Amino acid sequence: MPRLRLLPVMLAVLAGSALGWARPPQGLPVDPVLHGWFESLKQPGSGYPCCSIADCRTTEYRMSATGYEVLLADGWVSVPEDRVLVGQTNPTGHAVVCRAPVSDAILCFVPASET
Repeated sequence: MPRLRLLPVMLAVLAGSALGWARPPQGLPVDPVLHGWFESLKQPGSGYPCCSIADCRTTEYRMSATGYEVLLADGWVSVPEDRVLVGQTNPTGHAVVCRAPVSDAILCFVPASET
């Protein structure tokens, strides 16, 4: 019987942990509308999600002779051309890069809206 009493506590801890993983990254405005926008992002070509808001960051970016580059902790990194979401609206006001949690590979890049 004591194990059954622990079940609700364990479930509450797990749920709280999951919510912590899904929090928006530091630097992004906490706006419920943005959560839906981040969740709607799909990887070009495959249609797989770009991950979630927790895997995306606003970033500085620039154009080079080979395409977009983003400023990450390691310095300027080239964005693979097939990871750029062309024509995607961007309500954040900044460029956004989404990276795989384990490999740090760039999954999606959304330039800042130009309007």
